[in-house]
Amino acid sequence: MLAAASCACNPRSLLALAARRAESNRTRNGYSHAAHNRRKGGGLKRGFLSDLFSRELFRYLGPGFIVTIGFIDPGNWATNLAGGSQFGYALLWVITLSTLMLIFLQHVAARLGIVTGASLAVNVRRHFSRPLVILFGGTMVPALIATSLAEILGGALGFQILFHIPLVVGAPLTLALVVLAILGQRYDQLERLIIVFLAFIAAAYIVEIFIVKPDMAAAAPAWVIPTFPPGSIVIAMGMLGAIVMPHNIYLHSNTIQSREWDFGGKDQTRLMRFELIDTSLSMGMGWLVNSAMILVAAAVFYSHGITVTSIQQASVTLRPLVGPLSQLLFGLALLVAGLSSSITSSLATANVATGYLGRPEDPHSRLYRFGMVAMAAPAVLLIMIGLNAYRALILSQVVLSLQLPLTIIPLLVLTRRVGVMGDMRSGNRTMVSGWLLAAIIIGLNVFLLYQTFFPKGL
Repeated sequence: MLAAASCACNPRSLLALAARRAESNRTRNGYSHAAHNRRKGGGLKRGFLSDLFSRELFRYLGPGFIVTIGFIDPGNWATNLAGGSQFGYALLWVITLSTLMLIFLQHVAARLGIVTGASLAVNVRRHFSRPLVILFGGTMVPALIATSLAEILGGALGFQILFHIPLVVGAPLTLALVVLAILGQRYDQLERLIIVFLAFIAAAYIVEIFIVKPDMAAAAPAWVIPTFPPGSIVIAMGMLGAIVMPHNIYLHSNTIQSREWDFGGKDQTRLMRFELIDTSLSMGMGWLVNSAMILVAAAVFYSHGITVTSIQQASVTLRPLVGPLSQLLFGLALLVAGLSSSITSSLATANVATGYLGRPEDPHSRLYRFGMVAMAAPAVLLIMIGLNAYRALILSQVVLSLQLPLTIIPLLVLTRRVGVMGDMRSGNRTMVSGWLLAAIIIGLNVFLLYQTFFPKGL
């Protein structure tokens, strides 16, 4: 990721500079890190709640919010609208479970980035054999194209709903705006922009909830009690796949380096708590928005017996049922979600491309710019040739489900190795939880693929 202080420089150089300064200070002051911790021993006793209200926390908030925008993208809109319109509030628990899984995996990815000073892509290249590097990196190519397809399509649909711009024009327009945003602004400016976009989407859906007035008493149990209404299993797994996305795991291991994680003079445990708070708060905001999508779909469409088969249909149907303001907010939120998630997916694409090829992540380099456009260009082409928008969104989630295990497995392996993480390697409980989650996700994704390609059985 780009360093917050200078944007065009690699965050690894920022981390290295911080480490050198910390080492110089320790040498000059004549005490070791262990002695510092003994003198500052009270810091180890400070808990999660005290750090939650610490002023210092604000310095570390931000990277998680960049990632969050990626799982309220148009792919999530498609699966959440389908789930809410077909099954009412019944699948809200999938959002809760998926978000908990996501917090765990993103926390592990952030730890890898903090401790090694390098992204997941860079670490895979450094520590795995060439065939495995080709496997992990090669399978990310279609996953990144599928991600770009969903994000750019969302922006194009937003332009179509709000301004009646055809998709064939809206898709390249979305890509052009994304490239200009990334190349024309520093990383810290992009981060603030994404947070503003995320806040707008959340605010829009909060207003939507007040407009449609869902039955919160009926919805509350569904957040925590799993149920599988007949025919809901495929939609439920699609919702899971839309939240736990491979490019977001790569992205978080990189964006987390935009902060100075100087372990030399500070309590490691407390710094990791700051990261966990950032991850939990940002993913919690994503949980809120995804839940709101289902609440609105259930209150508007399910209650009227309407099954949503396209995002355009959902927008058009909102107007006569709940009024023009709801339709306007829907379109604006979709456009903002498409543009902002396209920015973050392009950042992830550039990081994966430079990391796997062993090149510096310089936004002014040809490879960086080529990486952004090369993965998005096929997506734009598919949209321009008239690919069915709703089917394209669903297909993109299937592709991501295929690749997801090949992102989770190297992440868990790397964070367990002493040679990679040192004393900060994952403990036994973390690994057991990680492999259990991996097994669940892999199993559900296999079943999703089975249902997709063999809906009537073998």
